[in-house]
Amino acid sequence: MELVILIVYGIMLLAIGVYSALRIKNPTDYFVAGKRNGVLQIGGSLLATILGGSAILGSIGLTEHQSWAATWYLLSAALGLLLLLPIVKKISRLGKFTLPELIGQFYGEQARKTASVIIPLAWLGIIAAQIIAAAQVLSSFFGLDYTIGVFISGAVYIIYTLIGGQISVLRTDFIQSIIILAGVVVTFIVLYKSPELEPVPIQATFPFNPQFSPIDLLILVLTFSSTFVVGPDIYSRVFCARNERISQISVLITALILIPFAFLLAYIGICSFQLNPDQEGTSALVNITRTYLPKWGVGLMVAALLSAVLSSAATTLLTSAVIMSELFHKDIDNRRSYIQTKYFVVLMGILSMLISLQVSSIVASLLLALSFYSGAFIVPMIAALFNIPFSKKYSLWAIILGGIISLSGKISLSFFQFEYGNWIIIAGFAINAAILFIPRIMKK
Repeated sequence: MELVILIVYGIMLLAIGVYSALRIKNPTDYFVAGKRNGVLQIGGSLLATILGGSAILGSIGLTEHQSWAATWYLLSAALGLLLLLPIVKKISRLGKFTLPELIGQFYGEQARKTASVIIPLAWLGIIAAQIIAAAQVLSSFFGLDYTIGVFISGAVYIIYTLIGGQISVLRTDFIQSIIILAGVVVTFIVLYKSPELEPVPIQATFPFNPQFSPIDLLILVLTFSSTFVVGPDIYSRVFCARNERISQISVLITALILIPFAFLLAYIGICSFQLNPDQEGTSALVNITRTYLPKWGVGLMVAALLSAVLSSAATTLLTSAVIMSELFHKDIDNRRSYIQTKYFVVLMGILSMLISLQVSSIVASLLLALSFYSGAFIVPMIAALFNIPFSKKYSLWAIILGGIISLSGKISLSFFQFEYGNWIIIAGFAINAAILFIPRIMKK
């Protein structure tokens, strides 16, 4: 049943990819699906992108140590989208294809080029997190070697994105979002009705516990929530909307769906580790679904996980490739940039596969990348979008130093268990803000 669903799912994606390729008439179709999409396409794509395999498997994996506090992972994503609401119309109005375009409008050409380098480099970790998740799903459900899973999933992402561009991504994302929601909801209902499973009471470990403190939440908000206020993949969905109102409604609906979904995933994760306390996240999830779900339910969960992974990977891969192309051409609405973007899709995909072979932790890959990106761009973009007065003169230094310092803090915490790593991350944001705002205040 699992294999049958996987084959049908693969054929469906291939058919949509080929059909979408035939609909591409110009570069705008490939980059932003012609800017003619409604709430179902934009909302579905946002939801499918955010609920990537890294979010689902990452949330479930976090429950092993954090229990119910793992819900903060997706709750912080919902918070970021709610903070985006007041400015999403402005973003839709000012932007055309990418986030670096907006950065260039506010901070100049050098800042735009810097963003066009930094963002794709950081997003390699995001794409790699999806490949890691897909390889773990293929390994756990089908017994494939992890390395083979990396090559298979990476090849699928690259070919799928290469063929149909943004049109195929948006067309499949709505379908994938339905599959994701159905898979997780069915799994939750079955586990909830199983009398032998008794998860830890939510009040015992939520909102905080010894493994997740208020300072951990602060870091999560700074480095994760903020990327939904200022995020290349989120903005790429906004730029595909037919008008400003559609983008705003889509963001609101997605945020409201994520809130209960965070608790459903935590429940599934806690039950998985209760039944399989000595296994890692993906294996624990596989075992509990095979123990309690009927065969069609297991197949649905496989499709849900692979849908989540594919949607996020395709979005981040295409977004990164478009931004890389923009490094060489300020206006990418031309045939040359269109062809160049396809080359970057292949390059970014291969580099992400290589990272996936070296880093097997989904959350580590994701948060390292986000720490670098958020430390560099969150403060400058929030200042610009919310009309907070800033000094443009040293903005490039604010971007570079903020990103480097935040990344060094995350590395020291993740790899060397340096107890002050979180404070280094906070310092990166503080230094970024100081460089942007203090010269302006002193001038006054």
